[in-house]
Amino acid sequence: MKKLIYLTFIVFILGACTDNFADLNVDTKKPTEVPAGSLFANATVELMDLMSSTNVNINNLRLWAQYWAQTTYPDESNYELVERNVNGRTWNTIYATVIRDISEARPFIEEDPFLSDGQKANQLAMCNLMEIVAYSILVDIFGDVPYTQALQEGVFLPVYDNDADIYDDLITRLDALIPNLGGDNGMGDYDVIYNGDGDKWKKFANSFKLRMAIRIADIDNAKAKQMAESAVSSGVFTSSEDDFTIKYESNPPNTNPVWEELVQSGRSDFVAANTLVDYMNDLEDPRRSVYFSGPMDSLGNPKGGIYGSNNSFSNNSHAGLVLEDPSFPGELMSYTEVEFLLADAVERGYSVGGTAEEHYNAGVTSSFNDWGVSGASAYLSMPDVAYSSAPGTWREKIALQKWIALYNRGFEGWTTWRIYDAPEMNIAAGAGTLPPLRYTYPVSEFSLNQANVNAAATAIGGDNLMTPVFWDVQ
Repeated sequence: MKKLIYLTFIVFILGACTDNFADLNVDTKKPTEVPAGSLFANATVELMDLMSSTNVNINNLRLWAQYWAQTTYPDESNYELVERNVNGRTWNTIYATVIRDISEARPFIEEDPFLSDGQKANQLAMCNLMEIVAYSILVDIFGDVPYTQALQEGVFLPVYDNDADIYDDLITRLDALIPNLGGDNGMGDYDVIYNGDGDKWKKFANSFKLRMAIRIADIDNAKAKQMAESAVSSGVFTSSEDDFTIKYESNPPNTNPVWEELVQSGRSDFVAANTLVDYMNDLEDPRRSVYFSGPMDSLGNPKGGIYGSNNSFSNNSHAGLVLEDPSFPGELMSYTEVEFLLADAVERGYSVGGTAEEHYNAGVTSSFNDWGVSGASAYLSMPDVAYSSAPGTWREKIALQKWIALYNRGFEGWTTWRIYDAPEMNIAAGAGTLPPLRYTYPVSEFSLNQANVNAAATAIGGDNLMTPVFWDVQ
């Protein structure tokens, strides 16, 4: 009898408190709607953190570019991916966080009554642009990946699209969105890169188009020429003030991931790699003073650890002190990179203005300025550096100086080597090979999407580290 009374009392109370029992299933601590700006900002931060990180569980590309070597545990310098699920973490971060957040931001932007038509067009173009950037990174790292069916409602086993076809569609989408960028984009503080400046976003879009043009230049020169010339005509980066960088903070949680690994972790996992150190020592490169710190040799030059081997932290040079600053900016694309892309474009006969030597010199000089180092003119006058006399083909000259300049950007440093087959890399001491040409597919894909990932592996010529992506034909 007491149970019946209690039950009647509970139903009465609940009925008095709500007219709809379904409301009881709503978790008020988890809002169903998030501002579009928050989603876009989170996607941007997650992508920038991923590309900046040197955590061996997240991003090994600073090692694969042979900028750094390791101390006690050199597995990642010998191209081990699966044990730490590095390929899976990259895959999941880009798909499940970056691309998903961007996709979820779009409907909120489209329905926002407080945005002007111009701001709405700007923000949708920014979403499309960041999605293009994310997918291009996936292609550059893996080759064929899910695209047309990726994150589609009701599709749980997406097919993999051909990497060249994905690039073609990304380029088409990029051309379509560029005219919609410019002016005040209305994103304000949620725009963690340019703080609402749509004109800066337009320059970035054109600069990224130039990068994609050079990516495909060895397989489709005519299309690359048209893209490069169009991008420059519309307006690419013209100074380091245009760089696509994120401003990290001095205190957690929004600190540079490099600081987190070098300082906050309390670990001593990395030393300078002999690959980069030997090149820079041979050229007496003044940037050594900021690129490296710690023990030097008897002549005051940095000492590089053997790439792919166990190395003593106390006997080899370390990353420069500037990289131990928690607020040191993260970077996705820079004016320095653009100048090297333009030097390449001129050598291919594209009408982008200037000479290859002028752009090469501007790229080197910009790198010196970015790192706060003087002496660029003297460096460029050295016979082994001057564009007119440096050894090698134009590809080798540009590749070496671009690779050195991109020291803080492992992904693009590794990609530079893949594009030009230069500079010459070391054979990893343990693996006995040159750097890989791609990441293998995540183990989870073989468990959850087996038929489609197996088909993709067959299509690209085998899911192994030495299978090149479509644009890598050198």
